Amino acid sequence: MGWFGVVFKADIRHVSDHLQVGLSTGYLGSLTTFSGWNQKMLNLASKGHWVFSISGVVLGMFIVNESIKVGVESAEGLRKSLSHKLNQNMARIGSYLDSWRVNSFKSHMVVMTTLLLLWSFLWGLSAALAGKKLDDSTNGAVLWLACLVGPPGVWTRWYLARLNGQGLGRKGFLKWLPIGTLSANLSAACIYAALATISNAVDTKRCTILVSGVQFGFLGCLSTVSTFVAEVYAMRESGHSGRALAYILATFIPSFAMGTLIYSVPVWTKNYK
Repeated sequence: MGWFGVVFKADIRHVSDHLQVGLSTGYLGSLTTFSGWNQKMLNLASKGHWVFSISGVVLGMFIVNESIKVGVESAEGLRKSLSHKLNQNMARIGSYLDSWRVNSFKSHMVVMTTLLLLWSFLWGLSAALAGKKLDDSTNGAVLWLACLVGPPGVWTRWYLARLNGQGLGRKGFLKWLPIGTLSANLSAACIYAALATISNAVDTKRCTILVSGVQFGFLGCLSTVSTFVAEVYAMRESGHSGRALAYILATFIPSFAMGTLIYSVPVWTKNYK
């Protein structure tokens, strides 16, 4: 995310805005999952390992913060080391990027049609393989089911991202808070915990496969760590460390608290294993 979502963001946008959104919001946002992270900490807490659970949150946040710093610094170092050569060939590079830029209706239609056909083929393949594996009750069904329900999760998060910067209410209170990303992570964490509780209650192989597929696919793509930490990084770099801390707490505390009520309490009261 430090490379494609921060340093080289403008360069990628020079080719295509859709490509930049696809790489950052789509691929990198789906590659990382906040809901799965939160659930792992809930699993530890439900077993009485509170120290490990809290440490997992603190240490995990430290790691992802340092990771994006390394990404940004390495990308800036690469850009700086190549700056002399880039300046000499700037006209040629600009012309090359312009040749790849998708800036006409015809080129947009060609790219969108190609990607739509490719996506339809892969989605249909995932559906067929998920159905076959599910009938056989094999664990391979989880992967293909996740591929089937993953795209709606990405679309939902992309749609919610429009709320970022809008604030709350008519007056736009708390405009600095990324409401869209926060809503995506909180809702995904709660649904993830609810499905885990359902899986414990039903306790069948088929239910476990279905629940795991939705958790891994839809909720894994709905929630994101990379976008979340990029927003925290941007707040800190702009001199708003207090807002960054408030955003972190507003994400973790409600997610963990609601997850405890939805998942941990039933585990304690019903003695689920």
